[in-house]
Amino acid sequence: MKISQLQPNEYSQFYANYVALVSDEYTLLEELEISVHRLVKFVREIPMDKFDYRYAEGKWTIKDILQHLIDAERVFAYRALCFARNDKTELPGFEEDDYVIEANANKRSIQDLLTELLIVRQSSLALFKSFNDEQLMRIGTASNNPMSVRALGFIIIGHQNHHQRVFEERYLL
Repeated sequence: MKISQLQPNEYSQFYANYVALVSDEYTLLEELEISVHRLVKFVREIPMDKFDYRYAEGKWTIKDILQHLIDAERVFAYRALCFARNDKTELPGFEEDDYVIEANANKRSIQDLLTELLIVRQSSLALFKSFNDEQLMRIGTASNNPMSVRALGFIIIGHQNHHQRVFEERYLL
């Protein structure tokens, strides 16, 4: 399945910008696999002195953002698991700023963060491969909004693409 098959009622308008950043060139599973390698290659080319850089007071570092991507992907994958298993529990949102403060990403090496990112993505990829078509179409509620399992997969990709764009536009000038 490709992003062009996703319907607007499968995700909150909040995520529309992320969905728009996913290419229709590949399927969900292909893009989950390809996009993480594209990001890792990109990050490995960033100069070492940029990983702890903040472009403005109170903004996250590149390390913070990588940890944020890891944490957010775990949350999105958990939501996908719940909805695919037909769990009707309404899931809460998460406060990303609180997660970043508690994560202490800036005390970690960039290699450690990239390794964890790859492990989390492999786990997400295995999870999404396990879903059948009916499960991918299931819709649950997260942050008071309807969300399909397949939309969550595309949001993982679009969220990553969004932050890579932020790196390019605000951190690597």
